[in-house]
Amino acid sequence: MPRAESTSMDDSCQALCRTLVSQNGLQPEHADISQSVLYTSIMGLLLVTDKERELQLGNGQVGLRNIGNTCFLNAIMQCLSHTRSLRDYCLMRTYIQDKHSSQEPVLMNEFSKVLAGLWDCNNGGESTVNPGKFYHVFKESVPYFNGYSQQDAQEFLRFLLDRLHTEINRRPSKRPAVIELKQQTYSRFRISEEAFAVWQRHLDRDDSKIVDLFSGQLRSSLHCSVCSHYSNTFDVFCDLSLPIPKMCERCNRCTESTKRLSIQRFPRILVIHLNRFAMSKFSISKSTVSISFPLRGLDLGPFGPVDCGPVLYDLYAVCYHSGTVNMGHYTAACREQDGWSCYNDSCVNAISEEKLQSSQAYVLFYELKSCTVPRK
Repeated sequence: MPRAESTSMDDSCQALCRTLVSQNGLQPEHADISQSVLYTSIMGLLLVTDKERELQLGNGQVGLRNIGNTCFLNAIMQCLSHTRSLRDYCLMRTYIQDKHSSQEPVLMNEFSKVLAGLWDCNNGGESTVNPGKFYHVFKESVPYFNGYSQQDAQEFLRFLLDRLHTEINRRPSKRPAVIELKQQTYSRFRISEEAFAVWQRHLDRDDSKIVDLFSGQLRSSLHCSVCSHYSNTFDVFCDLSLPIPKMCERCNRCTESTKRLSIQRFPRILVIHLNRFAMSKFSISKSTVSISFPLRGLDLGPFGPVDCGPVLYDLYAVCYHSGTVNMGHYTAACREQDGWSCYNDSCVNAISEEKLQSSQAYVLFYELKSCTVPRK
């Protein structure tokens, strides 16, 4: 750039930044505007303008074409499409700046294209998006899904989030070995400090938008009845897989049962997998027990750290499985601005809240509403 043009640009930037400073109650003559402040201010304005220009969204009520036993894919994609933070992140292509690897995020690109098609403001809710190219790229990354047989929606979700995370990881793929802290050192820590140290060690290798949204931390405790020693184990999770309760082994009746979980760190997006499929020695069976789940205000505070207070989640999407193990079909229900919609491949119809509760509910998607526990 010629010197004259550069000087003119600097003067314009200075004038703009001084205007911003004065509008925030500061005296421009006393404001020290550095080059970094200039750059940050200008880029911030450009990003805001770009966001307003790009995110002109439709209503999102667009179906997905079934390209051969891909109802499992369509249902999960609709649920992820209504995960607003993930949707906006993809449509803005923020992952291009986030990722550490120089390799092209092929799967993330195709995933984002599907979301863009679903939220295209020109679709008007009448057209259908073909996920064929995305599924082709996914199967190249996960050969387990090759062929046209019926796949499990929850397995697809796990594989998909894992591959997307790998492509947009903010950390380098090869990190120097982390020095493990000795158990004796941990004994001096409070539980929260120990959990935080383990979490930070996880982020040192795995840090992405997927982790930001879907990852939480479980705590399991072991108490020795002989020496009264407590030991804690912390594990990262992206979904909670809950077994469906069976008949009581003693009284042979269906009874109300509760599985207690200890959650040290709550994810922003809580995915609950109702494990309806049980594997025996010779076969796989499906449970059709009705499970009641709240649509609003699911409080996981009692399952968190001691005295953490309420931790409230609101339901925004459900993946359903109907039929048997060998002959089944997946659909989804997602919360819209003015109600709920049912997504059955290419078909999209309104659904009442009363019909959300079903014995076919398989994967529940909740969004964190309020939490009194610090997440950082």
